[in-house]
Amino acid sequence: MNRLPLEGIRVVDVTVVWAGPHCTQLLAEWGAEVIRVEPLLHIQPSTRGAEQQVTQEMVDRNADSRIPLYSYPNRIVGPRTFNRSAAFNSHARNKRSMTCDVTTPEGLEVFRRLIAVSDVFVENNVPETIEKAAIRYEDLVPYNPRLIMLRMPAYGLSGPFKNYRSFGTHMEGMTGHHHLRSYPNLDPSMTGDAFTADAAGGVMGALAVMMALRHRRRTGKGQLIELAQAENFMAYLGEIVLDTSMNARNWPSQGNQHPTHAPHNVYPCAGEDRWITIDVATDGEWTALRGVIGDPDWTREARFADQLSRWQHHAELDTLLADWTCDKEPFALWRRLTAAGVTAGPVQNEQDAYACPQLDDRGFFEELDHPEFGAFRYPGLNLRMSQVPNHLRRYPVRLGEDNDYLYREILGLSEDERAELERQGHIAMDYPTAPVVAE
Repeated sequence: MNRLPLEGIRVVDVTVVWAGPHCTQLLAEWGAEVIRVEPLLHIQPSTRGAEQQVTQEMVDRNADSRIPLYSYPNRIVGPRTFNRSAAFNSHARNKRSMTCDVTTPEGLEVFRRLIAVSDVFVENNVPETIEKAAIRYEDLVPYNPRLIMLRMPAYGLSGPFKNYRSFGTHMEGMTGHHHLRSYPNLDPSMTGDAFTADAAGGVMGALAVMMALRHRRRTGKGQLIELAQAENFMAYLGEIVLDTSMNARNWPSQGNQHPTHAPHNVYPCAGEDRWITIDVATDGEWTALRGVIGDPDWTREARFADQLSRWQHHAELDTLLADWTCDKEPFALWRRLTAAGVTAGPVQNEQDAYACPQLDDRGFFEELDHPEFGAFRYPGLNLRMSQVPNHLRRYPVRLGEDNDYLYREILGLSEDERAELERQGHIAMDYPTAPVVAE
């Protein structure tokens, strides 16, 4: 097998929730040795789900609960719930884990030794957390002058919002995304969570690391990369932001509507929570849709005569169209509509995705066999390279699973040093019974 592009690159990972772990996931999938450094006494919140003591009774009494952080294989809590979280395991494949608390002098010394033999350090914590731990770029570069450090705070390393603690949803609210994708006549809280800023931050973070590695190869110099996630996501809304700048107007909530297309929405179909999307952009497409519907009288009314009129009366049009779609099977209707030249598609749920003939034909989902809960199919690689065959290589890493390899082989600690760190509570594969959530 050809060498993966990032083989030989060692990445130290002190990341939380999704954006940072997604960044290092992408690096690990293409060959980097990603080492999660995880404290035992200060839980990284909303990452492994270890801050909650979940029991089997709690799961059984909440059969409809769908919180990925506390969603377990076959709905069995089992031992070491922190190794079973769907949210964590989705991005923890191909990584290593060592346990070490950098907030102590002994842990900080271990961390510095790891940095000295690594290439990249990625973190997405609130800036003051990294400052208190004394693991900023300026703190670490004396131990590794070629270090590349990626910092991914919500709002940057300076400014009045610097130390605001944020999830992706907060950044989307700050940038206006919640407002844009909320529905007319409803407040933005009704949109649900999307966390698009996290996904965008993870991808941009991986790209930034690779650019810095290329720069270091040419110049020999490492550097600090600052990726303010809100600023990164703002660029995804560029056309709307520029319209405000150029024309002094704010966009209304869009919901599923389009600025010019109508109909443009999701419509109910037969079955529980089954939907189809329909998008008509031209009069020709409207004529095609009328043909599939059967050209009833209402489709020939003056209010739907042209694209502008349909857009002006899109609410009435949506109601009439929903009455027609509500008893149709979504996949059969999708085929009828696209065969007629109408842009449409069934709204697939996760079960549909696993059964999707397109994804199945391409072998997108790959099976990984976890030693604690068995084999399941995982979403595969984000991209393929024609000259570099690649697949998922390792199941989602368990807490502290690579302590022996990292402390002995990489850091070269003696048995006495390792035993002392274990006595101090740095090295284990289990959290204490009463963990303290990190601030």
